[in-house]
Amino acid sequence: MRWVNRRIGRGQALLLGGLPLALVVLGYVVAAAARHAENPADKILPLPGAMASAMAALLFEPDPLSGELLFWADTLASLSRLGIGLGIATLSALLAGLMLGALPPVRAFFSPLVTAIAVIPPIALLPILFIIFGLGETAKVALIVVGITPFMLRDLAGHISALPREQMVKALTLGASSWQLLLRVALPQALPRLIEELRLSLGPAWVFLISAEAIAADVGLGYRIFLVRRYLAMDVIIPYVGWIALLAVAMDFVLSRTSRLAFGWAHKARR
Repeated sequence: MRWVNRRIGRGQALLLGGLPLALVVLGYVVAAAARHAENPADKILPLPGAMASAMAALLFEPDPLSGELLFWADTLASLSRLGIGLGIATLSALLAGLMLGALPPVRAFFSPLVTAIAVIPPIALLPILFIIFGLGETAKVALIVVGITPFMLRDLAGHISALPREQMVKALTLGASSWQLLLRVALPQALPRLIEELRLSLGPAWVFLISAEAIAADVGLGYRIFLVRRYLAMDVIIPYVGWIALLAVAMDFVLSRTSRLAFGWAHKARR
């Protein structure tokens, strides 16, 4: 049987997906052991035991100054900023995307502005955001919103504008107003696409969050990584990066399952 015709079961998918991760971990352990055999004080590739010891202090021992468990405080701060930013961006993309995609006059008026904003590197706007909003939480959330909203908006508007014209004509023939057209025809078909856009935006959103926390923050996953790098504390940096990856994968999984459960018809149509 040709590979393009193979169907992979759930068990096989888990095995094939986990194998590369296991090989990466094994390769790291072998490389770390080799480095420590030559130099027991090596900090570049810490052994798993060293990472466990360093993380135990952040996980279970209160900070002497703040009294907080730093790992959980960092996680809560970053997830709060990320959640607010993603929420605002998603709602903005949905509302504006419906208008731009379904209403040609609105699309003609605003499309050049949206395109101009979309091509600006969001990181270049970070100093401007800090000047306007200060060094507090608003600027960090604003960077996430500015960074991912134009992509989501343009993609959603393009998806809605590409819906079969026959659907619009039928709705109008049955007496639907423009408002009803948006709510009953465009919105149901936009929601599955919006979730997919949100999944694709998770990576950039984390990049913008970590960038903002690295420059101006006193708590957060990105802040902690850039704080300890001056001490070459790879035994903290590597677990933190792994934790960020795990959080991102969990968020992606939740969004994927939500889309399949709520909009099963959309996924069947793609098969």
